[in-house]
Formats: sequence, C-alpha cells, structure tokens
Amino acid sequence: MNFGAIIIGDEIISGKRSDKHFDKMAQLLAARGLRLSWVDYLSDERARIADTLRRSFMACDVVFSFGGIGNTPDDQTRQAAAEALGVDLVLHPEAEREIRARFGDEINERRLMLGHFPRGVDIIPNPFNRIPGFRMLDHHFLPGFPQMSHPMAEWALDTYYSHLFNRQPMVDKAFLLTGTKAIESELLDLMEYIVAAYPTLRLFSLPSLDDEGQRRHLELGVEGKETLVDQALEEIRQEIERRGVTWVWRA
Repeated sequence: MNFGAIIIGDEIISGKRSDKHFDKMAQLLAARGLRLSWVDYLSDERARIADTLRRSFMACDVVFSFGGIGNTPDDQTRQAAAEALGVDLVLHPEAEREIRARFGDEINERRLMLGHFPRGVDIIPNPFNRIPGFRMLDHHFLPGFPQMSHPMAEWALDTYYSHLFNRQPMVDKAFLLTGTKAIESELLDLMEYIVAAYPTLRLFSLPSLDDEGQRRHLELGVEGKETLVDQALEEIRQEIERRGVTWVWRA
C-alpha cells in the first residue's frame, strides 16, 4: 500500500508557520521500513479539501491528514471529509465520552462540536488532551498541533498497519562522482540498466552546485535491502571506473 500525507492550513500555505508534519511522518514510516509516496499541502478551503479526499479515497492509499479538525470557522477538514464521503456530521459517542472526561463541568455545546465527525468513522485517541481524531477508509484525520498529532499517527501505524512493516531495514548508499565525466546525461544508460536489473531498489541521482553555480559532484546511489544495495553498487563501481569517472564513498 502507498502512504500519503495531506497537510492543511492557511498558516502553512502563507508561510506564517513552518510545516512540522512532513519530516516527522517520513521518520515514523522509515522506522518501520515504509516510506511516503506523496504529500499534498492545502489551504483551509472546504471544496479543495473535499476534492482531494475524493481522489485519495478512490486510490485506496493509507493517508494521514494533519490540521483543520477544530471547531473554529477556519477549520473545514471535518466538513470536507463528510462531503467527500457523502455522509453527515454526527456527535460520535466515544468522542463525546473523551471530550466530557476532558472538560468535566466546563463542557458545553461548542466543545462538543470537536466530536462531530462524519457518520461511521472510528476515533483515534489523543494522549495529549483526550480530544480525538478520526479514521475511515485508511484515512486518519489528526489535529494540526504536532504535540498531539504525531503520537496519534504513531499509534495508528502500530495499531492498524504492523503487518506492512518491513522488518529488514532499508539502507541507502551512494558514491560522490566528480570531474568532467560525472554528468547525469553521460550516465543515463548505466542508471537505466540498474533500474531494470534491480526493480526493488530505488535509484537516486543528485547533482550538487557550489555558490557560483559550478558543478561540485554527482551523488549516485540506491536504496533498498542492504544485500541488493551492495550488489548494485558494486556493478556501478565497476562501470564508473571503466569509464574513468572519479569517485569516493558518500560519508
């Protein structure tokens, strides 16, 4: 299954706040031998969020959505999810119990709105303040606050997707190629061969420039299971040496 992330908020799109979710989600997945396939950044615009969710529901990906599930007018994710699912918003009984436990005698209808979710969802517990997120069709809707959402995402991964974890950790190794022959266009045939010969590995080619725009080096490597990575790198090493390309191991 592919894993995706939807990061929602006018404050992120405008640059008022820096996104904390992409890096953390990538780390959580990498620790389990998984990786993100895509990320969407969206403003708090209900129609656009709903359109994005319709597409991702149909794709059957595992998706983590961050932001917009509060009860202020700019929070539109709960409503957009309900629209995309074709259902109404209702007060979820488990969410209501959690919210009432959180606020006690200070509970009111405004606070109970935090538990109005699309009909038929499951809740995701919030260990920070007990105000839950929700889950449906492998989509997980979490608060925008990293202190809350990141433990919730980790809980969802471990609860629902442990069968997908890759117990053999992935590694990536690379060469730093330098000199006039370290040019991507001159190495395309080698790259195409490696991709075809090792379909389970991910090849990457990352050129680097100095402050004056002059080429510094080309980082060429592969990611995947270590035994295959080492095998592919040995083939790359032999070929770049045959072509007279200068190389060192990436630190």
